[in-house]
Amino acid sequence: MPPRKRTVFTQESIDQQLQQIHLLDQSSSSENLEQLGPIIKQIHTGRQQDAFLRSVQALVDSKDAEIERICGENYQDFISSVSTLFTVKSYTDKMKENISSLDASVSQLGRGLVEKKRALLQTKKTAANLDEAIDNLQACLRVLDVVHRVGEMIREGKYWSALRSLEDIQNLPQTSLSQTPFYRHLLSSLPSLRVQIKDAVTASMKEWLLKIRENSGEIGRLALEAMEIRTRRWRSRRDKDPLLRMSRVGSAVELVTYEKTEFNVLDNDKLSVDFKPLYQCIHIYTALDSLDELQRSYQADRKIQSDLILPMPLPLGSLSAVTQEISGYFIVETHVLETTGTFRSEREVEELWEGVVSRLTVAVQSALRTETDADSFLRVKECLIGFITTLESSLYPTTSLHSFIIVLFEKYAQLLDKRFSKRFDDIVWQDDCQPMYIQSQQELKTVLDVVWIGDEERAEVTKAPLPQSLLWSQTFYLCCEDIRGFIQKFYAFVEGVSQHHRNIDDLLSKSLDDLLIHNICGSITKRLAETTNLSQLAQIVTNAEHFQVACTELERSLTNLRTAQRGGTIRLKASSSFDETLTRSVSRIKSVINSKLDDFFELSEYNWVPTSKEDGPNMYLYELVNWLTTVVDSQLLIAPSYIDEAYMGAAEYIAECFMDFLTGRSIAMMNENAISNLLIDCDFLETEFGRIGRPHLSSAFNELRVTTGIVFSDKVQDYLIPANRQSTYAAVKHKRLQALLEKLAQYGSTRRDTAGRQLGEKRRKEADAVGRLFPGQGR
Repeated sequence: MPPRKRTVFTQESIDQQLQQIHLLDQSSSSENLEQLGPIIKQIHTGRQQDAFLRSVQALVDSKDAEIERICGENYQDFISSVSTLFTVKSYTDKMKENISSLDASVSQLGRGLVEKKRALLQTKKTAANLDEAIDNLQACLRVLDVVHRVGEMIREGKYWSALRSLEDIQNLPQTSLSQTPFYRHLLSSLPSLRVQIKDAVTASMKEWLLKIRENSGEIGRLALEAMEIRTRRWRSRRDKDPLLRMSRVGSAVELVTYEKTEFNVLDNDKLSVDFKPLYQCIHIYTALDSLDELQRSYQADRKIQSDLILPMPLPLGSLSAVTQEISGYFIVETHVLETTGTFRSEREVEELWEGVVSRLTVAVQSALRTETDADSFLRVKECLIGFITTLESSLYPTTSLHSFIIVLFEKYAQLLDKRFSKRFDDIVWQDDCQPMYIQSQQELKTVLDVVWIGDEERAEVTKAPLPQSLLWSQTFYLCCEDIRGFIQKFYAFVEGVSQHHRNIDDLLSKSLDDLLIHNICGSITKRLAETTNLSQLAQIVTNAEHFQVACTELERSLTNLRTAQRGGTIRLKASSSFDETLTRSVSRIKSVINSKLDDFFELSEYNWVPTSKEDGPNMYLYELVNWLTTVVDSQLLIAPSYIDEAYMGAAEYIAECFMDFLTGRSIAMMNENAISNLLIDCDFLETEFGRIGRPHLSSAFNELRVTTGIVFSDKVQDYLIPANRQSTYAAVKHKRLQALLEKLAQYGSTRRDTAGRQLGEKRRKEADAVGRLFPGQGR
């Protein structure tokens, strides 16, 4: 403990104390020295002996003066006072000696006491210093232990606790330790410890990012599988409810009616993704006021990872794995965006999304550039639709992907057209043009489920006994089957596509029209030109008729299948093409019949200048009529109207051949007997037409009869009258009448008799008169 401070007596205080001492109490005969002891002790203790002696001496001097004064007034008293004073003086001297002796004794004793006291104080000071040193060392040990624990917490991943410990060290209350170089060195090392914590938590997050990249494919696979289950469930429900047919997965109707199952792709039985390293890192960087640095680093790392997802070039076989990895990547980003507050901005994630989508579309386009298999486009579309549907639920914009699918769809439609156009061509050209033969009920059901026919015909076919030959051939059945396959593949591509670049139904109807018109109708038309078999031609006519009906039924089916919820009836232009094909088929039948008729006409042996008329028709006509009735009625298994049209075509061709005999250039001249013989042939044919129940075919010879009637009835002058030509002789062509008259005139010019020559001259003049009508117009 510190030495006690000595009391200092001033001159005034000593005088005052001495004044208070009464050495001789006037009321007492004994000396009063008790009060002197404490004063002497205090003076000795304060080491003011000299001052005290001076004060005593002054007191003595004052008393001497007082004595002298008193003595001067009273000698006796003075003498007694002197005597008393000498007595006091002796006592005073004695007291001086005692005081000196006492002072020496006290000084001797006090000196030893002071030395011991000084030694004691030094010892206490040393002990206090030791206690303070021990306290400081213990404080240092506690701080060092905290620093050591910070290292352990960093290794254990307790980054926030480590950071709080550093803050506790920095915020220690002010002590003697605070002023030490050790503490200052410790404080200077805290930033490096914070850097260690920051580096450790960053390394933890980097490791987490690597693990996330490895798990992205599995996350995406689970998400896509869950979406596929949801899609199948919705498709099943949609098939049961026609009102839901136009709604797809993700539509408003589906979202309202969707019974959501609790399946978390980030935390389930197969996979659990722990976001703690990221959250820890965000927390530590926020505490270190370095969140901007972490945000930039995280965005750069995720950008690099997104760039590594897509291989270049992209094999189509790995597209599914790539879409799974992209799905997992952005599902993680969605979770981070939703759970980390302002750490991630939507714009940053959208930039990553836009970049990946852009590279994905370029890669897929490059992979499909040389692809010619339409099914490859369909598989790519199915993969992309699952990917789109999965990420649409996370509110990622998929408009560009839908537009890209429409681009793929247009190429797919072209390849589909190309594939089916070849199939249709092959079907038509490989058909044997024979009716389909059905033996079992199962075969019949299979065929009826495929073809489009009218209800009445379907009922007739169903009721007919088995086995039976159907009206159509393999061409109609196989084409209907492929048309159904084409429609199915067509709509299979747009299944799940939410937006259409153009009307899908219009595109389908256009594609179907192209296939029906160019490939089916076109191939049938080409085959018609190479077919001479009447039964095959008849089968082609029947097929064309069924294709006409199929177009109508197909329009109804397409109207029910259309993707748009609103819209009118879908129309196919191919129906008119089949009308034309049917017309060409009937014309081809007529052409083949006419070709065979030409063979008969080549057998004809007409004498164009006979001397008399024949009694009966030319013999070749019997064979001609027999062949015509046999072939048309037995081989042409077509509608009666087409059979009648074939007969009419044959009758018109025969009539045309007869007219060519009369007016053509192949015969230079003829007489009236030859014309009469030709009219006999016409009578025979008309009789035969009536016998087979087709008397209306006689109208084919109307022009021939009217033209020859003008000659035989000598009505040329009547014909020259315009009113008569327009009413009575409308069927007559003046050029043909002129040619017939010229042939008769040529025959008359060769006659030697006057009547014959005159008649010939008359025919020449009539021919000139007819020839002057409507000059420049042909036959």
